[in-house]
Amino acid sequence: MTPQTPPPLALFDLDHTLLDGDGDDLWCRFMIRHGVIGPAMAEANERMGRDYRAGRVGAQAFSDFYAGLLAGRSPADWAPWQDRFLAEEVLPRLPDAARALVESHRAQGHALLLTTASNRVIAARSAAELGFAHWIATDLELVDGRYSGRVQGTPNMRDGKLHRLLAWLQAHGRSAHELDRAWFYSDSINDLPLLSRVGRPVAVNPDAQLQAHAQAHGWPVIDVLGRATAA
Repeated sequence: MTPQTPPPLALFDLDHTLLDGDGDDLWCRFMIRHGVIGPAMAEANERMGRDYRAGRVGAQAFSDFYAGLLAGRSPADWAPWQDRFLAEEVLPRLPDAARALVESHRAQGHALLLTTASNRVIAARSAAELGFAHWIATDLELVDGRYSGRVQGTPNMRDGKLHRLLAWLQAHGRSAHELDRAWFYSDSINDLPLLSRVGRPVAVNPDAQLQAHAQAHGWPVIDVLGRATAA
């Protein structure tokens, strides 16, 4: 008997792809607004975003910065804030077109996976809201039941996003060859390692570098956030 071919993978980035915004930035601003962290962090948050977009900060430093905002509290401590973050910041930024894109793959029986650079505390409610049973995020270290402020393992960013996905496939008894027929939707040139590995890359509201790369390589370019995107 021939083994049944598993359904093809449909992979999705989150920030600026399905979510109209950056989860890390939104979380930091949310916590400042509610007095959970001090207003002095606003400037550091802005600087981190600028440096990351300009390529002046690496994946580890970026991830450690946002992990540090969670230090000293337990998952249970953060849970009410995660619920509030979903209601105030995430739900208004999940467009119908983004939801429809995910649902179109679900209706076809594809295996859905969200893969985001944001850490698990920030991304958890978004993944659940969009109905992802499987998702990969940057993991956080727990010490004595509280977040240490450090990342655990490889951040799910840049090359790390591909490495983490390959490890996920192996852990779930799936082959790396499945990526040859997989979709991956992303907005960012930072995801080029994974976009270049899948058989069906799609640029979603791409940044300027990814826009140019997608056009040069004949990749589809789509808009699900209601922004102007060149053909």
